[in-house]
Amino acid sequence: MQLTPLSEKTFSRNLLDVFIRAGLIAVLVLFCFDIFSPFRDLMLWSLILAITLYPLLEKLKGPLGEKEGMIATLIVVVSIVLLVIPIYILGTSIADSVTSAIGVVKEGGFHIPPPADSIASWPVIGKPLSAIWLQASTDLSGLMAKYIPQIKDVSLSLLGKLAGVGMGFLTFLFALIIAGVFMAHGRAGARSAVQITSRISGPERGPRIAALCTATIRAVALGVVGIAFIQMLLVGIGFVLKGVPGAGLLAMAVLLLGIMQLPVALVTIPVIAFVFATEGASTATIIFAIYSFVAGLVDNVLKPLLLGRGVDVPMPVVLIGALGGMVTSGIIGLFIGPVVLAVGYQLFWQWVEEPLGDKDAA
Repeated sequence: MQLTPLSEKTFSRNLLDVFIRAGLIAVLVLFCFDIFSPFRDLMLWSLILAITLYPLLEKLKGPLGEKEGMIATLIVVVSIVLLVIPIYILGTSIADSVTSAIGVVKEGGFHIPPPADSIASWPVIGKPLSAIWLQASTDLSGLMAKYIPQIKDVSLSLLGKLAGVGMGFLTFLFALIIAGVFMAHGRAGARSAVQITSRISGPERGPRIAALCTATIRAVALGVVGIAFIQMLLVGIGFVLKGVPGAGLLAMAVLLLGIMQLPVALVTIPVIAFVFATEGASTATIIFAIYSFVAGLVDNVLKPLLLGRGVDVPMPVVLIGALGGMVTSGIIGLFIGPVVLAVGYQLFWQWVEEPLGDKDAA
């Protein structure tokens, strides 16, 4: 079939119109993304918190009435009160640990034992390591002066990381407030989510995809991030009350291990051994040891209650999400990364396992 000159002209004009419209839409999307990108992590975390806490709002509707705005405000206020106190204690502990470490170094009260003779016999790194270690044990100030540019860079990096942790917790509080607004309009938000997924995937698959995303977010947020956060608070408060050096930093290590699905005993057992070695066996140390050990195992009790619910997310997906999120978005990415990657993983495998006949029929 040959096109007449008039039809060719009409086809070229229509094709040009399509390209112009597509280009304008692409430009608009890029501008919108640039404007929204500073708030991306905050809004993502707010949405995750709102989806995670909304079942609690539904349960409180009966006893407290049907006003979703009032119940959402109550949940946010109580959550902030419950979080601010332990976070403040842990933050103060981190600041005290850094201050005390700086004071010890300045006063010269920090002494490094000399290296063992066998270290020098190690292949490749033995002699340089032994020489640096020996100088550190005899002339620490001279060694620090020699490597002061590197020490300065590392110190600035650590201070930046600590500042990022503080900003992460502030972002978390702001996200909790915004999540309260989302929860107050929970029904409208749920309808919008179904409309969006139905528009993308069709009216048959749209509600199922929305339900899958919701279940995945709640499972990972509660069963991974939530449990890790609870463990950090329980273990960290015990360390602070016992006066363990660097309690705040150790609590952050507990949070990282919990999100990465690694045993918290990697932190609690060495700390218990340190307390017994420095203070000996007493009623206080035994109670602290039992409390820390049980707090480190609380995930074994909470995971069957909170994790799963028909959603199976492999541990490597959570681990990669936590590490990648932390690299790209700092401390807040540590929470967002596992959730977002788990949702993507579930959607991908639902698409892979979907029968082709259903897709063609739709």
